Amino acid sequence: MYRILIVEDEPRIAEFLEKGLQRYGFETATVSNGNDVFPGIQRDRFDLILLDLGLPGKDGWMVLDELRHGGTTLPIVIVTAREGEDNKVESFKRGANDYIMKPFRFKELLTKVNMLLR
Repeated sequence: MYRILIVEDEPRIAEFLEKGLQRYGFETATVSNGNDVFPGIQRDRFDLILLDLGLPGKDGWMVLDELRHGGTTLPIVIVTAREGEDNKVESFKRGANDYIMKPFRFKELLTKVNMLLR
């Protein structure tokens, strides 16, 4: 069974992601602050990270930079409300594997997750 770390500070969105992924057989854990990502990754094994950019503590790009510079090769999908091609391009430059804009359809997110976990 795949384990997914959800890094999202908006409780409604975090719950939506968690329930939806669990319904499709994924195990999930959620953190709401960028500072809590590293203790979670050190404590538990994950197969993929869903990462919001607008987080309290360390923002999503800081978390992404630290993960990639620390050698983490897990697939990371940016899930954000930040619009614009520049944000998307910057996320890919920093090492994101995919990018999805809020609001989104769960089916689209699920397809991206499944593709990255093949």
